[in-house]
Amino acid sequence: MEIVKAKIDNIDVITPLFDSYRVFYGQESNPDVAREFIQSRISNNESVIFLALDDEGNALGFVQLYPSFSSVSAARTWVLNDLFVADNARRMGVAKKLMNAAKEMALETEVKGLALETADSNVNAQKLYESLGYERESGTYHYFLKLQA
Repeated sequence: MEIVKAKIDNIDVITPLFDSYRVFYGQESNPDVAREFIQSRISNNESVIFLALDDEGNALGFVQLYPSFSSVSAARTWVLNDLFVADNARRMGVAKKLMNAAKEMALETEVKGLALETADSNVNAQKLYESLGYERESGTYHYFLKLQA
C-alpha cells in the first residue's frame, strides 16, 4: 500500500471514493458532484488529500484536510474533515496510515495541531483517533447555521 498526496491527475481514482463517502453520510450518489467538488478543492489549493493506493493503483481510501487558524493561539491548524476507507479495504490499516500521513504533513507545516470531529455513534473511528493520541474535548458545543438545503 502506498499513500500519496493527491493531484489533479488522481481525480478519476478519488471520485468514486468521495461519492461513496457522501453516500455513507446520507447523500444520494452523484459522481458528477463528487468529481466537481474534489477537482475544485485540488485545483484551487483549498485542501490537501492523501490517497491510499494498493499495488495495482486502486484506491483504498482517502483523508482530506482543510487549512484553518486558531485566533486565540495565533497559530495555523489543519481540520481533518474527511476520512474514508472503501468497504473492501477495511481492517487493513488503511485509515491508520492515512491518519499518520496527515500528522506528518501537520508536523512539516508546523501547525499547532489537527482538529476533527465525528458522530457519537462512530465508535470505531473514536477508537482509532484515541489510539493515535487524539483527545476528546469537553465543555464545548458545536453549532451550525443552515443557510441552504
